[in-house]
Amino acid sequence: MTAQIIDGKTIAQQVRAEWKVRADALKARGIIPGMAVIIVGNDPASKVYVANKVKACAELGLYSKHVELASDCTEAALLAEVESLNNDPAIHGILVQLPLPKHLDANKVIEAINPDKDVDGFHQKNVGALVTGETPFPSCTPYGVMVLLEKTGIAIEGKHAVVVGRSNIVGKPMALLLLHKNATVTICTSKTVDLAKHTRDADILVAAVGRANFITGDMVKAGATVIDVGINRNAEGKLVGDVDFASVKEVAGYITPVPGGVGPMTITMLVANTVRAAERANA
Repeated sequence: MTAQIIDGKTIAQQVRAEWKVRADALKARGIIPGMAVIIVGNDPASKVYVANKVKACAELGLYSKHVELASDCTEAALLAEVESLNNDPAIHGILVQLPLPKHLDANKVIEAINPDKDVDGFHQKNVGALVTGETPFPSCTPYGVMVLLEKTGIAIEGKHAVVVGRSNIVGKPMALLLLHKNATVTICTSKTVDLAKHTRDADILVAAVGRANFITGDMVKAGATVIDVGINRNAEGKLVGDVDFASVKEVAGYITPVPGGVGPMTITMLVANTVRAAERANA
């Protein structure tokens, strides 16, 4: 068996086209959804991520504002920038590119964002609402994974889903979203005893542990759907996921590649959340 590759780039384009219809409907009413991105410092990876977000906004005809602050900026200056955007009616979505320099308290900054503009879904109000299934802004990467599964026609209800990783950004919200779709969910970490025993039980396996090639073919059930959220650089500097693609694709039924799998969906759902925020602000 060779797994069917889930093409995140193609699905992302389909989903963006769907959300563009909603953005165009707002524009017909004189409302242009707006997203602001704040970046602190000169981290090259962060700059690439921000550029991709701005590009995605342009594709859908959204307004985007790009705020750059020096790496030594004070917390007060950053919080003042957030407050200014909170009060800007042209901005419906605000995100602060992480990680921040160590002298800045990321939690304090995220909590300063108006939760109605928290399109990353990181504010405690939106995280709490995710538990009840009521959040308007699901965290973008897990949200993107759910849309990938839906668009690929992969059944979730009644299936056993195993999430490897417990981060607040991916692992925990991923487990909750799967649970809301009536999956039986197991959360594991890199420290789980006999991890392979759990992963081999998974109908849907989501790897979000942050270790290159951590999940290997002998850890996967035949025919399982394997979603690779990891983004790592190997010794040769090549971009690889948390899944050993070569061995797992010979066992799995479906698999996402890195790059070109989950990544394009993360930015797509960020734009979707921004359009939704504009809809909510103008309901």
